[in-house]
Amino acid sequence: MQNLLQILEGCCANDHRCQKVMYDRYLAYVMRISFRYVHSFDNASIAANDAFVRIFKNIKKFEIRDPDNLEKMLMGWMRRLAINASIDYMSKENLVPETSVIPESVWQIPGKENSGEEKLMYKELITLVRRLTPAYRVVFNLHVIDGYSHQEIASMLGISVGTSKSNLSKAKIALKKYFIQDKNGNTLCFT
Repeated sequence: MQNLLQILEGCCANDHRCQKVMYDRYLAYVMRISFRYVHSFDNASIAANDAFVRIFKNIKKFEIRDPDNLEKMLMGWMRRLAINASIDYMSKENLVPETSVIPESVWQIPGKENSGEEKLMYKELITLVRRLTPAYRVVFNLHVIDGYSHQEIASMLGISVGTSKSNLSKAKIALKKYFIQDKNGNTLCFT
């Protein structure tokens, strides 16, 4: 497998082989990000491809500040582009929540989870978050999962900080409705 630095250099030179290697290596990662924001697998695929167009278009702007943590830095940079591409796609398509069952093929995309338990937890979390309205889901994803501040979210979405905070609060209240506790105090999820 090619060295990541060589792949990045090739992508900067518009080498299609290097772009293909990078696309194949990080498609699952970008798809998972897009799928948290976009409603269907097909739409998430489109948003992920839009993200890769942005990635390859802007790859020369990616700064390698710490070669020892190159992949971590690259994935953070790609995450930001994937989130923005997904939000832009949602806005452009004026998407409404999808109530159908998530196809099992979505969960088969290879990733870097450490265990089957992590994959199951991810699947359950995404299933619950996808039940939220688009406004609540986007703010929840941006703040809780991706770590953006309310100020950053407000700027990204063109809303007030108060609206961001309100949407997060309402998202948390809605998510709490999906959980119950058994008589032993164990939290159970129901869908």
